[in-house]
Amino acid sequence: MSTTIVISTRRKRQVIDLTDRLHEVLGAATTQSGLCHLFLTHTTAALTTADLDPGTDLDMLDAFEGMIPKLDYRHPHNPAHVPDHIMSSLIGPSLLVPFADRQLTLGTWQRVVLIELDGPRERSVKVTVLPPA
Repeated sequence: MSTTIVISTRRKRQVIDLTDRLHEVLGAATTQSGLCHLFLTHTTAALTTADLDPGTDLDMLDAFEGMIPKLDYRHPHNPAHVPDHIMSSLIGPSLLVPFADRQLTLGTWQRVVLIELDGPRERSVKVTVLPPA
């Protein structure tokens, strides 16, 4: 089974929780357990897991931004958003999360999140549900 989740972001940088949307997808899956593969089809956003206690999202965004050096970037299209491309590459465009009983097998505080780095935009996440081998 495969589907696409579309997310509309509202800010330049934003952390968006996808966990509940993914549980909806898994609720319609034909298999009770397996692997949930996520792939983001963009180069200025990323996917990861995170603890979303209040303020943690902003701490993450500040930390990601602080990791990227201030350079004279050469990107011909728009040098101003090269740091967004670099952060996206470092964090990554995909995740593979196991699930059981149609629920993601996450840690107590873990949530699946989209990291928006160059919004606001509409983002697409391809979700593929893989049955157990």
